[in-house]
Amino acid sequence: MIYHIGEILLLHVKRLQTALNLDAGTARIEVQILLQAVLSVNRAYLLTHPERVLTEDEFSRYSALFERRHKGEPIAYLLGEREFYGLNFKVTPDTLIPRPDTELLVELALQHIPQHGMCRVLDMGTGSGAIALAIAHQRPDAKVVALDASMAALEVAAENAQRLGISNVHFLHSDWFAQLSGERFDLIVSNPPYIEAGDVHLSQGDVRFEPTSALASGADGLDDIRRILLAAKDHLNTGGWLMFEHGYDQAERVRQLMRQHGYAEVASMPDLSGIERVTLGCA
Repeated sequence: MIYHIGEILLLHVKRLQTALNLDAGTARIEVQILLQAVLSVNRAYLLTHPERVLTEDEFSRYSALFERRHKGEPIAYLLGEREFYGLNFKVTPDTLIPRPDTELLVELALQHIPQHGMCRVLDMGTGSGAIALAIAHQRPDAKVVALDASMAALEVAAENAQRLGISNVHFLHSDWFAQLSGERFDLIVSNPPYIEAGDVHLSQGDVRFEPTSALASGADGLDDIRRILLAAKDHLNTGGWLMFEHGYDQAERVRQLMRQHGYAEVASMPDLSGIERVTLGCA
């Protein structure tokens, strides 16, 4: 069977839209992304060469990817990569997929790290290393420690550091603070698990394919944030900052928890959608 680019877009955008309940624009972009990956071309090429016929091998590889996406597997896992803060990260099912909302945490961290000079930063639950490596890339004088309880995730993060040529990050296998031996930092950042264990979203969309241990955290979603708060001050220098990403409806509760643990200047910052996404406080 012979298919050209225009015909594939016509047929498969509708299939994907229906199967995954996507809007037409998103479905079209996703089909284009798969075609771009298989044909090694950019989006402009697809738009200007709708008559281009795929070879049998190209169509076979494209079809395999499309069917996996049709069943709900995330685009990032299909392609094995995702852009975050201007850098391209390898991702696998052992790591969360970096999301644009999390760039706010990086932005806020950078506001509290000098452009030049020594600063010690800790990224807790680093996953693919996206947060730690984005910070380290922007602040090459900073010393960043990135920890995770998953060795598989740390291997991905370390590979990302090597691929990106970023050398000022040390990776540590640790269940939160367990292996830090009294080390202290000027800034601690974390995008911890924060979804309620029974949340229906855990069985919907891309999240179904991501590691549950990096998503869910107890009945109210705040168990891991509480665990971090119990010990964070023992690892923060005086005047150091602690920052969390959290759920869309958790900002007030996280502020209360931080104040209960004696943090000053506690505030929650909105993402591009106006949702309070990151809460921070000073030790």
